[in-house]
Amino acid sequence: MTEKLLYEQDGHVVTLTFNMPETRNALTDHDLCSAIVEAMGRISRDQSVRCAIVTGAGKAFSSGGNLKHMKEKVETFAGDAVAVKDSYRLGIQRVARAMWECEVPLIAAVNGPAYGAGCDTTFLCDIRIASTTATFAENFVRVGLISGDGGAWLLPRQVGLSRAAEMTFTAEPVDAETALAWGIVSRVVEPEALLPAARELAGKIAKNPPRQLRMAKRLLREGLNTRLDSLLELAAAYQGACHQTEDHDEAVDSLLERREAVFRGA
Repeated sequence: MTEKLLYEQDGHVVTLTFNMPETRNALTDHDLCSAIVEAMGRISRDQSVRCAIVTGAGKAFSSGGNLKHMKEKVETFAGDAVAVKDSYRLGIQRVARAMWECEVPLIAAVNGPAYGAGCDTTFLCDIRIASTTATFAENFVRVGLISGDGGAWLLPRQVGLSRAAEMTFTAEPVDAETALAWGIVSRVVEPEALLPAARELAGKIAKNPPRQLRMAKRLLREGLNTRLDSLLELAAAYQGACHQTEDHDEAVDSLLERREAVFRGA
């Protein structure tokens, strides 16, 4: 059977590819959901990984929910209301938690349409780079649904409440240039330049000390929800730990000696 999620590591960078182009990488497939959750755990446990890229095979990043499965009421959509609720909790919501809690920086390389859960999945990443062919749509109401994967929490934090409401209530897609203007993505590149641009950015991230990268990401996450005084306490504790690391000493020495630093995660 074809792998539904490709896991490839090159040095300190992992590339994850949703590999179900026949369904436009629909994220309601149980096997794909489980593979993503497993991959996020693997990345977090592996101290050699300093950055990960998430992208889609084929012409779409992800179409979100599988419309044929919705019509036939199978997979995630099978059973009564309680059964469907449990399927969401054990499927796409596990993906949301796993991606949000992943310890290393995640870059979404959005190669095409990212609709519904696919759109929300890009927001679970820390950085988004879009192909000129990418579009983003919070289109749940178009199919008579609401976001079941945390989009109502994620989207306003990315684009502000007014634009989040516009995307949610109209279900209209946002093209790559608009996504750039709205701050949804960091940059827009031609399709053939997408993965090279993502890998270049990942390489710049991966040059930095791995423990500090993970702590820096955790602080950004905590800063979305906590008070300043609480965040300062956590930052002080992290900073105390950072000062005791060999990588901190190496960083200072390399700057003083005007050379490239070599970090070992120690």
